[in-house]
Amino acid sequence: MRFLKGILLPALLVAIGPASAKDKKGPELETKAFETRTQNLFYFDDSEIVLVTEPLKGTIWRSEDAGKEWNPVKDIPDNKALGVLKNPFDNKVAIVFGGDSTHWITYDQGESWTAFDTDGAIALGGSPVSFHAKDSKKILFHGGDECSDFLCLGKTWYTEDGFKTTKLLRGDRKMCIWAKSTDLFLANDEGKHDDRVLCIVKGKYSRLVKDFKMVISDNFFDDEEEPVMSAGRTVSGISNMAAVKGYIVAAAKAPGSAELALYVTDDTITWHRAEFGDHKVEEDAYTILESTNYSVQVDVNTNKWASVGALFTSNSNGTYFTKNIDHTNRDREGYVDFEKISNIQGIVLVNVVKNWEEVEKSWAVKKIASQISFDDGRTFENLKVDDKDLHLHSVTNLRNSGRVFSSPAPGIVMGVGNTGEYLKPYGEGDLYVSDDAGLTWKLALKEAHKYEFGDAGSVLVAVFDEGETDKIYYSLKHGRPDTWEKFDMGFKFKAFELTTIPDSTSLQFILTGIRRGKDNDAEHFISSLDFSALHEGKCKKNDFINWNARVDDDGKPICVMGQEQSFRRRKWDADCFVDEEFKDPVPVFKKCECTERDFECDFNFVPEWDGDKKKCVPSGALTAPEGECEGDQKTYTGSSGWRLIPGNMCEGGVKKDKPEERQCSDTKVPPSSGDITQKITQFKGQGFREHFYLERGGVAHEKDETIVALTSEREAWVTHDHGKSWKKLVDDDIVAIYPHQYNNDYVYLITATNKVYYSEDRALEKVMKHFDAPTAPNTQMLQIMGFHPQQEDWLIWIGAEDCKAGQDGCHSTASVSTKNGQEWKALTTFVKKCQFMWREDGRQVNEKLVFCEQYAKENPDEPLQLVASEDWFEHKDIRFNDVVEFATMSEFIIVASKTEDRKSLKLDASLDGKVFADAKFPPKFNVDHQQAYTVLDSSTHSIFLHVTVNPAREQEYGTIIKSNSNGTSYVLSINDVNRNTAGYVDFEKMQGIEGVALVNVIANREAVDGGAKKQMKSKITHNDGADWAFLAPPAKDSDGKKYDCSGDLSKCSLHLHGYTERGDPRETFSSPTAVGLMMGVGNVGETLSLYDEGSTFLTRDAGINWIEIKKGPYMYEFGDQGSVIVIVRKNEDTDHVYYSVDEGRTPFQLHRFSDHAVRIDSITTVPSDTSLNFLLWGKDKKGPITVNLDFSGKFDRICDLDEENPEAGDYDIWIPGHPSQENNCLFGHVAEYHRKKETSTDCLNGKKIDHLHNIARNCSCTRRDFECDYNFERQPSGECTLIQGLSVPDPIQACKDNPKLREYWAVTGYRRIPLSTCQDGKEMDHTSQVLPCPGWEGEYEKKHGISGFGLFLAIVLPILAAAGVGYWVWANWDGKFGRIRLGDGAPSFDSNSPWISWPVAAISALVAVVVAIPMVIGSAWRAVSSRMGGGYGGRTFTSRSSFARGGDYAVVDPDEGELLGEDSDEEV
Repeated sequence: MRFLKGILLPALLVAIGPASAKDKKGPELETKAFETRTQNLFYFDDSEIVLVTEPLKGTIWRSEDAGKEWNPVKDIPDNKALGVLKNPFDNKVAIVFGGDSTHWITYDQGESWTAFDTDGAIALGGSPVSFHAKDSKKILFHGGDECSDFLCLGKTWYTEDGFKTTKLLRGDRKMCIWAKSTDLFLANDEGKHDDRVLCIVKGKYSRLVKDFKMVISDNFFDDEEEPVMSAGRTVSGISNMAAVKGYIVAAAKAPGSAELALYVTDDTITWHRAEFGDHKVEEDAYTILESTNYSVQVDVNTNKWASVGALFTSNSNGTYFTKNIDHTNRDREGYVDFEKISNIQGIVLVNVVKNWEEVEKSWAVKKIASQISFDDGRTFENLKVDDKDLHLHSVTNLRNSGRVFSSPAPGIVMGVGNTGEYLKPYGEGDLYVSDDAGLTWKLALKEAHKYEFGDAGSVLVAVFDEGETDKIYYSLKHGRPDTWEKFDMGFKFKAFELTTIPDSTSLQFILTGIRRGKDNDAEHFISSLDFSALHEGKCKKNDFINWNARVDDDGKPICVMGQEQSFRRRKWDADCFVDEEFKDPVPVFKKCECTERDFECDFNFVPEWDGDKKKCVPSGALTAPEGECEGDQKTYTGSSGWRLIPGNMCEGGVKKDKPEERQCSDTKVPPSSGDITQKITQFKGQGFREHFYLERGGVAHEKDETIVALTSEREAWVTHDHGKSWKKLVDDDIVAIYPHQYNNDYVYLITATNKVYYSEDRALEKVMKHFDAPTAPNTQMLQIMGFHPQQEDWLIWIGAEDCKAGQDGCHSTASVSTKNGQEWKALTTFVKKCQFMWREDGRQVNEKLVFCEQYAKENPDEPLQLVASEDWFEHKDIRFNDVVEFATMSEFIIVASKTEDRKSLKLDASLDGKVFADAKFPPKFNVDHQQAYTVLDSSTHSIFLHVTVNPAREQEYGTIIKSNSNGTSYVLSINDVNRNTAGYVDFEKMQGIEGVALVNVIANREAVDGGAKKQMKSKITHNDGADWAFLAPPAKDSDGKKYDCSGDLSKCSLHLHGYTERGDPRETFSSPTAVGLMMGVGNVGETLSLYDEGSTFLTRDAGINWIEIKKGPYMYEFGDQGSVIVIVRKNEDTDHVYYSVDEGRTPFQLHRFSDHAVRIDSITTVPSDTSLNFLLWGKDKKGPITVNLDFSGKFDRICDLDEENPEAGDYDIWIPGHPSQENNCLFGHVAEYHRKKETSTDCLNGKKIDHLHNIARNCSCTRRDFECDYNFERQPSGECTLIQGLSVPDPIQACKDNPKLREYWAVTGYRRIPLSTCQDGKEMDHTSQVLPCPGWEGEYEKKHGISGFGLFLAIVLPILAAAGVGYWVWANWDGKFGRIRLGDGAPSFDSNSPWISWPVAAISALVAVVVAIPMVIGSAWRAVSSRMGGGYGGRTFTSRSSFARGGDYAVVDPDEGELLGEDSDEEV
């Protein structure tokens, strides 16, 4: 907060008494000393009343005579004031903020102050209050912030009576503002929206930034609504907003990209997305500048390292931005060297970087030049001192308060700089002045000076700014050379600030600084300089001229917004003072003839450029006026496409807005073709090694659907239109493609050398950039690149050193870059894995925290250690001494290590990377080196772990156990779950719906233990693993016939092939955006049959009811969020696909895509399943092919969705349920989802929908909201009983684990499912006695009394999962839980080259292996080999689930598909 800046400054010494001096030849001087430095000095507008803060003493001082006399504010106690803010719209109002909850407000310019109290401490970021532009009694107070890492959410209160009373406005907000936050916004609505407030708040059930939303209320949030911003839909990811003149600008960010969308409104009802042409806006890379009354001006950073930007100006409604000038100078904080000359339309001063190419490439020192525009930024020219170029220091080097160059004094401009080729350091600058608004300049004073304007420009004052001085300078002649007089202050001092009243009409100035006091000690002071003591006479009429504000090279007035502008100004050489204090200069306007520049594109028209010529073309179908285009009418009179810019005052001249005749056919949307189009592309080689979707963020300004692919010939290809056309990326051989794990726009192409190609815009640029890695990539089957979740330019590179043919000593080495590969720093050597540990959904973790698995003593024969560092390994900390693997999984960090005797394995979990707790497995689960466990999932605030019971080859199965919410205590979920040799488990979470999962269990366990072949059955859970049931079969097959079995589900149920049997383990049953839909291949019967004998099944209600859609096994894909389902035959040559546009309610239709049969290996679409394009990957006789299928011709319109009336348009509300529950309560609440109506097959979903509409209610607790506690097991009846031979866990451990806990419950045998939000009812974890924690017995007695009446909820272990829902879960999980498989010996693999593809089955020869299986969102599972084998090679193809289900992106997950440990010892 700006008003708090002085708090951290050191105190300097004790003040001496006030001093005064008078000099007939200079101003009257009054000086007051202060004990410590003062800050935040400001005037109340149009008055001589000044306030200043002495932060170190917590004191506010007030002067009524422009700084001559000072008195502490009497109503505010000493040492209580933090700072003060004035109301910018009412010159009598200011607020002083206290350090606690007491603050003070004045409505009489500080003469009296009224104390008020707030419920929360002031906000930690931004201003603590928001003022109403029209009513100074209406104020928003922001406070009560709760912060995690970089994100703060707090509360806002409001007052309508100047804090006599306050009420809570909104909680869980990032920020709130009044709609009327500027005096121009809604200025003419006659009070209609006086109470309207806009807030950015957290998502429905998420604190993640990508789910933030804007809400608007007219009744202080008794009710609220989200504004429609884009394509008829609301927008999520709103990260910031600001009121600028007559506009409000909001910024939205999508996950997986740094790109932002800016939305602009001039009424809070109609919002427009700001279009910047080819430029995109990124977070922390744009600055909204001081704008005009008729446009918004934004500077967009064009190079993140160089701090160089481009200046854009909008049209009148903020929709389309035109570039004014390139290479503007910025700093790291986003400040831009830009200033509009005060009070004059159209004159702008900027600084540009002349050597921008050199700066962007090599971070050379900037060579900065100043430029000025006199026509609102259309053209720029150099500043001139005679025939020399002048360059001035600007906003990025502020040296005084207020504006840099100008004031309301008409046309008088000053600045510090130099002549020459470019700007020199400030200390080498001189003071220059212009009295024609920057057209011509003169040297005013040698050396750099602070400066200020007074008496409407009649008095200019300057003070030396390069060190100590004892003088000030002043000029009464517009600062022209040789007109400056000296004034001796009588003491030496260093100036801090020189200022006067904001309108620059006063003859009094204030100077603050530091000087030597008594005993030569330093003291702070404030001096008043009153130039009325010069006794110049008051100017008469003849002393003024009419001065034109803007003139061209010939001295003729320039028109801006249809008018010339001139001012009445004192002649430069008049010997008089204007002496009209508080009377602002008023411009005189003269209207001009209209020219093309006075017009802009009308509504529903967009600009289009033909060279330098601008056209306005329709943005879509036009709307005819009422009564037109009826019957056979062919034409109507409508808009020309142009309109006069609102506020423009021109007359006559050009008439570009004259209505013209238009065709009625232009008012109709052309009907869709109804056709599906296809495009086949042929490639060379044996096949595709890997490919990835680089899905654009939801706010990206491009419309591409980008895929990068690597062929067997090591050729990297890219398509931006989903496979309709392809382009080779580079000529070099590429051995691996690494998409950025967290930013969809970044992709890296790895060569066999240290040369790395990369793109920061999804390979849209014509030429790929490249950098040199510190070493060549490793060939030791280690992941090469690691990425930071928050800082997209932070990279970890694991390369290899000393790798010469025929020599030993080759080892891995890790390096880090914070500049996207442009610079590198060595981390450490002999590592197996390194990873950034920061997570948005994790606990407080240092952004630079890195974990590495490193061989002890840098010797590969020694055990692995888990080492951590927060300073790039300048220092390191050993967290575990004998580690097998670590992984990050949602909010959890899990470490697998060996016990001291090295005969078994143990698991530790952490939420912050510092404190680790042992994982308590259910009793009798001992994991030794002949067994293994696989971490399956942690998306529902608990970890699912598969423990291998039978590790024999092709007979593997085990038990799934589930953790509590901090990952430390496990209970049994289900036994006998199938696993394969590679470590994959038949367990899959449904995406988009919470708590639904499928498993395959071994039906003949005893026979399998004896060596028999597995027989499997499928089971499903609807309550996160607490209960499992067989899948109910369809009543009839796809031919309408009954199945051979019926009745008891244990003898006749539906079984589906799972992960262990898929040709590509990345394929999943469900989609993140096709809510409730699942598909799979299987059969109806007693057990699961062979894959090729199976049929394809579909469910529309999350697995409760199923239908058979086709005989035979088909691959499938969902498009347009489930509006389109496409299936293609597997394991057979084919020339056609089948598709459905009604979720399979009617028979699938055939579409033929080829004139001959080809073998299709995979079908894919974008990760979010929101596209109408699909891509088939396969082979024909000539080699690899791709086939694009485009279904956009099947739809005429976008479906209508109204969140306020959700069933009025094309959507119904669907409520998922549990098959054995009637009240639709799942996890203690009823969730409502949007689902397209059966009749709305003519419309597409389009933009991604937040399918979760609402949590309708929380339910009463039932048995299904609980699972068995530690040491308890579930009986067939559903009861949880103590395991025989074990004792009840000590419940008082909860007090030890949580020092803040005051009481605990005795153990009941039940614990609440972490996802459940149930209330009251059958609280099975709280049916025993409640007891006090040690030290809280007294409070316990007061609370509960003798009878123990009033038992309140006391949580035994923290439960973090309140109100999470399925869509929230998949959308917020970043896929960071690779499956850890530990133990398990297996045969070795044979590889002739480090560059080849290693098949999944060969990932063995290990004592420990990580196997990643994408669960809730299937985050970019890369073939295990392709992420272990130095990333080289991979499978012959990738498919649907390689593209981050719900994570919006195909990512390389360091926790997925990783080696856990290559120990070859007999011991673990």
